[in-house]
Amino acid sequence: MIKFEEALDVVLKSVQFTLKSERINFIDSLGRILAEDVSSDINMPPFDKSAMDGFACRKEDIKNELDIIEVLKAGKIPTKKIGKNQCAKIMTGAIVPEGADCVIMVEHIKITGDNNKIQYLKDDTNNNICYFAEDIKKGALVLKKGIGIKPQHIAVMATVGYIQALVYKKPRVGIISTGDELVEPATIPGKSQIRNSNGYQLITQVSSAGAIPNYIGIAEDSEEVTFAIISKAMKENDIVLLTGGVSMGDFDFVPEIMIKAGVDIKFRSIAVQPGKPTIFGTFKTNRFIFGLPGNPVSSYTQFELLVKQLILKLMGCEELYSILRLPMGAEYTRKKSERKSFIPVNISDGKVYPVEYHGSAHIHSYVGANGITSIDIGTEKLEIGELVDVRQI
Repeated sequence: MIKFEEALDVVLKSVQFTLKSERINFIDSLGRILAEDVSSDINMPPFDKSAMDGFACRKEDIKNELDIIEVLKAGKIPTKKIGKNQCAKIMTGAIVPEGADCVIMVEHIKITGDNNKIQYLKDDTNNNICYFAEDIKKGALVLKKGIGIKPQHIAVMATVGYIQALVYKKPRVGIISTGDELVEPATIPGKSQIRNSNGYQLITQVSSAGAIPNYIGIAEDSEEVTFAIISKAMKENDIVLLTGGVSMGDFDFVPEIMIKAGVDIKFRSIAVQPGKPTIFGTFKTNRFIFGLPGNPVSSYTQFELLVKQLILKLMGCEELYSILRLPMGAEYTRKKSERKSFIPVNISDGKVYPVEYHGSAHIHSYVGANGITSIDIGTEKLEIGELVDVRQI
């Protein structure tokens, strides 16, 4: 049994490559990992533009009555130069005409004359101009290789004309549930049976992580069947996930089957709760396999903590996970402290509140959770106000 930090290090160091890349339409790249740096092909703004609706003029003239010589909307090129005691009515985003060095706010003027003159009602003004290339200079790096693409990145791609995005391919993840007691969700369980929730939980977790789930199904408690399914799955997928059959029961023979199938097992258990009997191994240097516990909270948690990080690293992601450091909003105690615990929590108003949690079979506890916090080995109590590490889910 190894500590969690060691297990994570083993998993990440086992990834010695990234998947191949492909070009796709940038609008389809949301959630993918960018496989190259992106630079701007233009200056932004491409001209001095008005930051608001108002009047473009010379700052030295703002205490004088100003003649309106032109009306400028966004997309129109100015035809006149602003001279002494002159201004142009201008809309947000329009080109600031030559000669003007500020835009006075429309809310701070009064119309005079025959609606062709204005008087500014304040003593001073900000420039209210977005200047040429102040946001982005042509050739500047705007997006870095390895980022997970979000809506704001799509906007930047559109701005710089990056319409064919180079992204890493998605890994294919085979999902196998083991156990004679399992039936599919559409089946009403008989005596001694339960519905297979782990398989469908993992399907959605894999999709959420940006990979392609390949649900293989339920493997019966047979060494021959399990061997055949694992062997086939490892040939057809980049990662294989099994749930159940990894503990110490008479029918928990998955570790031995993995070895027989050619898996190099890197660890067999982790000093964590939940998820102690988690197994990880590699196959032919470019395939990865996890044996996850059968309890749903255990499989859910170890996917988030370990499997997801491997998926992201395979796809070239530079930021695998982020940890928030927040204060406890309520006290939490536990009876045993020989393993590192991960518990579901709710982050609210900048504080961390443990949710009702009965153990590794209590998957419903995660319905009301939006984070996971950890309790170190040897720690039995978290005090109100104590800072803890939280991972958002």
